[in-house]
Amino acid sequence: MKQFILSAPPDKRGRIRLSGEDYHYLVNVRRFSPGALFNARLPSGEAALVRVCSVEKGRLTGVCLEQPETPGEFPGPPLVLFQALPKGAKMDLILRQAAEGGLREVVPFCSEFAVPRTGAAGDEKRDRWQRILKEARQQSGSAVPTTVRSPCTEEALWDYWQGLRDQYPRTLGLLFHQDPLAGGTLHGYLSADPELVVLAVGPEGGFSPGEAARFLAHGFKPMVIGNTIFRVETAALYAAAAVRTILLERTSWMLKSNP
Repeated sequence: MKQFILSAPPDKRGRIRLSGEDYHYLVNVRRFSPGALFNARLPSGEAALVRVCSVEKGRLTGVCLEQPETPGEFPGPPLVLFQALPKGAKMDLILRQAAEGGLREVVPFCSEFAVPRTGAAGDEKRDRWQRILKEARQQSGSAVPTTVRSPCTEEALWDYWQGLRDQYPRTLGLLFHQDPLAGGTLHGYLSADPELVVLAVGPEGGFSPGEAARFLAHGFKPMVIGNTIFRVETAALYAAAAVRTILLERTSWMLKSNP
């Protein structure tokens, strides 16, 4: 179900006032007029139903109504994507799919085989990426507030990884690699009831042997899905979908494995 992401909460009377790009989207793209109703997501994450009160002089005024209870976030541990920077605009597609798939956060980083490099343009990229995430959440209706960090170096990535492990002691890191490095399975890894799941996906050329070794040294579990090599923009989607499906069906398969 489509929704509109509000950047500010309503006032004490439950009213909202939107202008600029928000006005253009709701009035010129969605064609809302006074009396129309649309689903919205408040900055707090709560769902709301908004009725348009007026549309004039480049400003839309609406009021938040009571909203029946709607499905919340993904019922399982948050999913985070460590994505090595790909070529061109492929990151845009990866982010759109991450928001639609309910990932909590995307952390882009510069790997050995990545063509892009971090620099002054990082914040500009992040601003564009945040707009993409907002559009994807509005289109898909995702309740998960997906965020993206500015591109970082591998060294900064390990600092962030350690911070996550300090916050979530039962963090599971999964390294999706093009070569089989061990015989573990997703069901086996996910049966440990992780508090947070981090997926690491490489760029077009994959991870170098040295990078793969460092991921393993930092506690990541190696994983290969199938016997084909995915495009970089497909790999993250495939990995996240596999993990999320297994977690959604966890009650079922855990019961079968423990009669």
